[in-house]
Amino acid sequence: MKQILIILCMLLSGILFSQEKENQEDLKVGVVLSGGGAKGLAHIGALKVIEEAGIRVDYIGGTSMGAIVGALYASGYSAKQLDSIFNMVDFNTLIQDDIPRSAKTFYEKDESEKYAISLPFDDFKVGFPSGLSKGQNVYNLLSKLTLHVSDIEDFSKLPIPFFCVATNVETGKEVLLDKGYLPRAITASGALPSLFSPVIINDTVMVDGGVVNNYPVDEVRNKGADIVIGVDVQDSLKGRKMLKSAFDVLVQINNYRTIEDMAEKRGRTDIYINPNIKDFSVVSFNDGKKIIESGEIEANRLRDQLDSVASRQKTHKKQKVDFFSKNSIFIQSVSIKGNENYTRAYVLGKLKLKVPAKISYDRFNEGVNNLSATGNFQDINYRLETNEDNTYDLIFNLRENESKMLMRLGAHYDDLYGTAALMNVTRKRIFTNNDIASLDFVVGDNIRYDFNYYIDKGFYWSIGLNSQYTFFDKDVDIDFLSPELPPEENSQINKLELEYSDLTNRIFVETLFRRSFLLGAGIEHKWLRYLSETIGIDEDGIPRTVFESTNYFSTYGYLRYDTFNNSFFPNDGFYFNGDFHLYILGEGRNTGFDQFSIAQAKVGYAQSFSSKLSAVITTEGGFKIGDDSTHSLDFFLGGYGYRPINNIKQFYGYEGLSLRGDTYLKSSLTLDYEFFRKNHINIAVNIANVGDDLLTDGKWIDGIDYSGFALGYGMETFLGPLEVKWAFSPERDESEWHIAAGFRF
Repeated sequence: MKQILIILCMLLSGILFSQEKENQEDLKVGVVLSGGGAKGLAHIGALKVIEEAGIRVDYIGGTSMGAIVGALYASGYSAKQLDSIFNMVDFNTLIQDDIPRSAKTFYEKDESEKYAISLPFDDFKVGFPSGLSKGQNVYNLLSKLTLHVSDIEDFSKLPIPFFCVATNVETGKEVLLDKGYLPRAITASGALPSLFSPVIINDTVMVDGGVVNNYPVDEVRNKGADIVIGVDVQDSLKGRKMLKSAFDVLVQINNYRTIEDMAEKRGRTDIYINPNIKDFSVVSFNDGKKIIESGEIEANRLRDQLDSVASRQKTHKKQKVDFFSKNSIFIQSVSIKGNENYTRAYVLGKLKLKVPAKISYDRFNEGVNNLSATGNFQDINYRLETNEDNTYDLIFNLRENESKMLMRLGAHYDDLYGTAALMNVTRKRIFTNNDIASLDFVVGDNIRYDFNYYIDKGFYWSIGLNSQYTFFDKDVDIDFLSPELPPEENSQINKLELEYSDLTNRIFVETLFRRSFLLGAGIEHKWLRYLSETIGIDEDGIPRTVFESTNYFSTYGYLRYDTFNNSFFPNDGFYFNGDFHLYILGEGRNTGFDQFSIAQAKVGYAQSFSSKLSAVITTEGGFKIGDDSTHSLDFFLGGYGYRPINNIKQFYGYEGLSLRGDTYLKSSLTLDYEFFRKNHINIAVNIANVGDDLLTDGKWIDGIDYSGFALGYGMETFLGPLEVKWAFSPERDESEWHIAAGFRF
């Protein structure tokens, strides 16, 4: 019996000793990921090797790009999944807040395709934005990727406990973020000064944590880590030849302190992974694959040390993570806070959101981007809270842009208007919370103006007022004016100089129809005047012939649909624009005026066949009903690159204002090859029938009267598209050069 007791005691002490040893050997491992912009993609490669070694990560902390990668890893993504995610991301679009055109309302589309530069202009003083980007695209992406943990407020409750570091702008002190809304925290940690706008959390203004602590090794250790594995992707100091921009200098200044700090922090890191990424910069996102590989290479060099750490940890079953993988969400309710000057209807209208409703996540993102595109909100913070029935409550916290006034600039050249410089002054919230007034003043070869006042009611009927004056002079063929020219003048000259003036005033209402169509109606006054000083003498003895000087009054309606992803080089989307004008009254030179109508429509479709090759096909037409004596608003075809006015249309192979008639039908096909990013080679063909009474006489189907071919080069620039086209017309057996530069206005 005594021997049995001795044996039992020995066994019990052995078990206790074994358990104690096992507990001692279960190392807690923390991972610290530094900031470094694009270089931070090397974190993914290092994490791959850490996973392959079998290491259980117990804590993870990071700064800037390290915070982004670290947060996603902590929320349950594997390194392999992160590799796939980041390989699919277009970082240029992401960082620049390049909001997809299809996401914008019609008003924002028109506004964004006129101006090259927009600056705050409050109190008539030019200012500068706090950052080149508000980071909205980054926030949208992170919100979707972390939706499965959106209800977790304490980051220690994530699959891997996590924290990140930001900088308090007002005090210059470090802020450790380990609670709150995860996407908000990591965007604050990565808000690189001058590139991204500061982020406000709990009334604290924050920017990139790398300013004060780019490698939070001590903070990871203090969380309870026995072993700290650090991945350092910080920039080294550069020589003068490598400092090529103001951004490079800013990064260099910030690196002075962080590089000095790393000399000490490296010694407090148990396994220090420092990938060889000296050939890359903080914006080398296009080299993401190579940067990730560099992280793998360096981590594999330390594989023995990593294997050793893994052998001293208990094996564990990885927690299963239920990632959000649906294409749509059901939004039960929407709560909006912070909208002091903009109504709930305005916000929901920009979001294109009516609840309760099921909406695709892509369309939801488009709505958020459209709200951002207004420029009326400095900060759009939202989160989706899950209900028990798997629906979501959407909570918005908005921070309105305090700037009410903008100065915007643009430049343009085309064959019709010539050179033009645009200065715009825009003022928001003049009489109501949702209104905006904008004045374009154009100087150059021809002086013009365009004034708009718009009260945006979102899904309700919005109200607008527009006044614009347009002028150009151009040499035209004598046949162009044959309806107005006395017969005896026709044989004297071949061409004459035409001075064309148009003053148009409109009052209109419009609304979104079925979420995507713009439906509108209004009344219009148009003073149309054109003359030539080449021939004739008028009643005042002035050497000129006035062909038209009449005030026309009309009512009109329109329907628009536009999902083209690019106004000038589309490779995806559908376009429709229909317009109907009823001209009721004419007063002036046109004494024989009788009521008439003009109806017209254009349909376009863009399709890509590869990442570089695409095609756009369009069909359009218009016709007049009624008064045969009024020819001032006939359809005029020819030229390329100008902003359309009245019924003046573009047509390859002919000079502007070459073809004329009260009816026209036109089709075109363009093949575009983007041989280098934002550089295009395109081939186009267009055909048309133009004349009087084509539909009643059946002439619109008796053959093709006019055709043209064009070969062109186009480049997308911040000023707008630069296009050069060589065009040829078989009927004329002549060629034309069409040149256009800048946004059209």
